Amino acid sequence: MEHPGASSGRLSVSVVAPCYNEEEGLREFWRRVTAACQDTVKQDYEIILVDDGSKDGTWSIIEALSECDSRVIGVRLFRNHGHQMAATAGLSVARGDRVMLIDADLQDPPELLKPMMGTMDLGADVVYGKRTSREGETWFKLLTAATFYRFLTHLTTVPIPHDAGDFRLMDRRVVEALLAMPERQRFIRGMVSWIGGRQVALPYERNARFAGTTKYPLQKMVRFAVDAITSFSTVPLRVASWLGAGTAIIAFFLVIYTVWQWSQGATVTGWASVVTALAIFSGAQLLVLGILGEYLGRLFQEIKGRPLFLVDTVLIRGVPHGLPADFSSLRPSEQRNILALYRQVSEIQDCREHDQETDGINEIRRHA
Repeated sequence: MEHPGASSGRLSVSVVAPCYNEEEGLREFWRRVTAACQDTVKQDYEIILVDDGSKDGTWSIIEALSECDSRVIGVRLFRNHGHQMAATAGLSVARGDRVMLIDADLQDPPELLKPMMGTMDLGADVVYGKRTSREGETWFKLLTAATFYRFLTHLTTVPIPHDAGDFRLMDRRVVEALLAMPERQRFIRGMVSWIGGRQVALPYERNARFAGTTKYPLQKMVRFAVDAITSFSTVPLRVASWLGAGTAIIAFFLVIYTVWQWSQGATVTGWASVVTALAIFSGAQLLVLGILGEYLGRLFQEIKGRPLFLVDTVLIRGVPHGLPADFSSLRPSEQRNILALYRQVSEIQDCREHDQETDGINEIRRHA
């Protein structure tokens, strides 16, 4: 069945979902998102599923869904670029006037699309989900997440909401502004907060995963937290400066003390204080160097200017297309033109196959 804006026009809403090893729950995710979209905007929507280098059968399921549902757009990245880059790749393909960003694990209920759309109709630019409870999470995850967001609030000048992930509905202006940001260490929820506009929270209860295991082990959580802090705050650098100044003052008094001890002929004694001082100064220096290294490393990544992500295949109506290697570096208007062309090609091919199938059926009927 055709739907409005099938070739290159805008749709009412796009749903973008990064997927990594989600074969167990992906069909259920598609079923619930489809029902939520049809209940909200009838047929005027699209679902963009981004395979972030999955090692299981996620891509095969996306291929099957794209063949049976023309509203499913499949995006396959060349490798695992990480959740934030996969989400960015999906946003660059989306053509809806509004875009819902949601994970495919069904922890965030797709059925909230309707109340989010209603809130946005009242003038909001962004409607984000605010978790009032989190089913299936360990006490360690809950504690560290709550601590991190409250700590981050004190480090940044951008008001990043507490207890909110990337689950949100954004209008087209916000999406365009987000895509115009070229940084590679992406912290999308913080970047959206930085954009501003009227951002409204929608409280909800977060469910346990429908299937599979979390894709955010402790190591990834720590890396994500470091990215968030270094992307939105220079306070650690300021702390390093104050730490360096403090240790310099202590060192000054220690030098005075050492000279005084030498003048009294007591330089042999005091080895304990020397070792202690060395340990303090060495630790402070390593800490400062580590903070500087984190920022320099990110600066190095930015200077290289590599593409944000590389797309292997885009599936439109089940027809695979390749994208240019510099697709992520193109302006949003150029990206839209390329995808509009691919959509037209897919529609033409789809029509030809339909005509051939119809001709075959008619031929069979004539001979029957």
